[in-house]
Amino acid sequence: MAKKIAIIGGGPGGYVAALRSAQLGAEVTLIEEDNVGGTCLNRGCIPSKVMKRTAEILNDFNRAQEFGISVNGIIRPDMKALIDRKETVISNQKTGILKLLDHNKVRFMKGHAHLKGPNLAEVKLEDGKTAEVPWDRLILSMGSRPLNIPTFPFDGKRVISSNEALNLEEIPESMLIVGGGVIGCEFGFIFSSLGSRVTIVEAMDRLLPIPSVDKDCSKVIQREMKKRKIDFMLNRTVERVEKDGRKTCVTIGPSPFEEKLNEKELPSLSLETDKVLVSIGREPNTAHIGMEVLGIKMDERGWILVDERMQTNIEGVYAVGDVLGPSKIMLAHVASKEGLIAAENAMDGRMEMDYDVVPGAIFTMPEVACVGLTETGAKERGYDIRADRVLFRNLGKAHVIGEIAGEAKIVSEAGDGRILGVHMVGPHVTDLIAEATLAINTGCTVKQLAETLHAHPTLSEIMFEVALKALDKSLHG
Repeated sequence: MAKKIAIIGGGPGGYVAALRSAQLGAEVTLIEEDNVGGTCLNRGCIPSKVMKRTAEILNDFNRAQEFGISVNGIIRPDMKALIDRKETVISNQKTGILKLLDHNKVRFMKGHAHLKGPNLAEVKLEDGKTAEVPWDRLILSMGSRPLNIPTFPFDGKRVISSNEALNLEEIPESMLIVGGGVIGCEFGFIFSSLGSRVTIVEAMDRLLPIPSVDKDCSKVIQREMKKRKIDFMLNRTVERVEKDGRKTCVTIGPSPFEEKLNEKELPSLSLETDKVLVSIGREPNTAHIGMEVLGIKMDERGWILVDERMQTNIEGVYAVGDVLGPSKIMLAHVASKEGLIAAENAMDGRMEMDYDVVPGAIFTMPEVACVGLTETGAKERGYDIRADRVLFRNLGKAHVIGEIAGEAKIVSEAGDGRILGVHMVGPHVTDLIAEATLAINTGCTVKQLAETLHAHPTLSEIMFEVALKALDKSLHG
């Protein structure tokens, strides 16, 4: 008899787990109370990239003269058309996922799941009726939501999350973004390009203060923000938000995370803005599904704890994706990989998740991409390293497309030249990072990379040039 696998949450972790489980012969039920695709498709990766593409086209129109094109008249975004296009893209993707589920004979149920006890879930369907779902194996993939800050909670109008930012019907004249991480920086470039006056407040001493992001990448992003007149304040936090008439007043104070602040960073100051976009973290969707019935262990913030096989402390119960929290890596492609591993193990496999070689893709302008160890991380692990970098302005293709800002860096072992990390900021680097990921995953050396022929003129030549530099045989770098 086929194993019955129930999956709660239809995001990139859940629906991929459903497909693989079904392919392995399980009888699969996927339960989702909202829409398939999760945050990534409906409120994250895909819709934000639709907005980014519009912002890029608008930037290109404003630079048209550089490329020999005369543009007459006012160029401005049409928010209704943009939102309509975004919804069309999302709808097409959702339809595709549902067709995949149907093709693989996955039973899809739209409703709220609640665990009734070992091997049984109850689903409250959209029509108010309930249905029972028995299971032999359970995979939890409920995802996360924007973290609500009690001192300035979301109201959906002036104080908004990324969810509301994706549905604004008008471009605000000004926007203050709380948090200079991935979401904050991406939206900073998008709304600045669309016409907002943007200010970013970040509590740490650099933008993109993420261990996996090389500090030199942060420097480039900060420089490019200054060029675009995007204001940012480092070592600062938002203390309170007050609404007065049509304006919102934000009080900004010194960061509690930095001990050595300069005199300019000490006094509090106030700014008026139209919108406050809060992007300083997320919280798990683990409440109200009956986790306590099974005794599933979570940390103090409600993130589910799992082992390297994606299994919780309960035999036969697995968890994947954002619901695992920041102790893992909260990325859509990581969730999908975790979903594959959970599905294999639910069907008696013995796979383990490896987080050492995970590519990161940040869709700022220019983009940031990284994989493997940073210089700091490699030194902390005791490696004898060298770090070499080449600017994108050295590539003919970068000049052709008019995007010369940025650089690529390879962190390699000083002895045998094995590549430990690759960090890039520049045009289309989120696509280029795949080669670097393969190189690290296969133990590639800078010599092997330099001996690999790269087509000309392409942006991929940046990897060739920086590999040559790491061999002290630089041509154009």
